Amino acid sequence: MEDIVIRQATPADYQRVIEVVDHWWGGRHMADMLPKLFFVHFRGTSFVAERAGEVLGFIVGFVSQTFPDEAYIHFVGIHPEYRSRNLGRALYERFFASVMEAGVHTVHSVTAPINKGSIAFHLRMGFHMLPGDRVMDGVQVVEGYDGKGEDRVLFSMNLAKEGVTGNFFSAGE
Repeated sequence: MEDIVIRQATPADYQRVIEVVDHWWGGRHMADMLPKLFFVHFRGTSFVAERAGEVLGFIVGFVSQTFPDEAYIHFVGIHPEYRSRNLGRALYERFFASVMEAGVHTVHSVTAPINKGSIAFHLRMGFHMLPGDRVMDGVQVVEGYDGKGEDRVLFSMNLAKEGVTGNFFSAGE
């Protein structure tokens, strides 16, 4: 990981990221969930991991305008060959550090109940699963969170309670 650079996302990164998203999700159509506006308006809290110009991962998130002490991780992707190598952790840590500078204490995220890898990752990172409408395979699920048939698992993390300091070593530093 020593030659992987993590840097703020830019509008120029959008096309390179959107070209790999569906492939990284095994052909599931995910690109519509990631409009370019995130790469334009949320650059300070969105990051790209790359090696020799190849995108290996990204995280897109923002500080809430409604609740300025909260942030939301909207979308994260890791190249399948780089999963389980702590690249996701490094991207989350970079995000945590950036939002803590803005006074954020709570971070939220959601995932699909079918995405067992994402659920396990969030729990390992220190997120807590929020109560849902029902339990599916031992997981709290909010039915219809993103519309009819679009159930989600909701996560929250109190950065201070989890002992997150913002003093992270991330790849590329």
